[in-house]
Amino acid sequence: MAMEAADIEHLIREAFPTARVEITDLAGDGNHYAATVTAEEFRGLNRVRQHQLVYAALKGKMDGSNGELHALALTTKAPE
Repeated sequence: MAMEAADIEHLIREAFPTARVEITDLAGDGNHYAATVTAEEFRGLNRVRQHQLVYAALKGKMDGSNGELHALALTTKAPE
């Protein structure tokens, strides 16, 4: 089951309302995306923790073979 880029962005924005979010569909199949998320909430956190927070914001959409989203390449950072 595929997922729309707008749905991914919506879930991330729910968790990080002031974040800058850029979603790119890498394969055109609705299953392989790249996301860049720039959020103040990431300040002082290591990259692993930043990614954990984004995955949590996706509310299980990437969980195992039943997930709606197969692959998400993440770039996360705090604003400069």
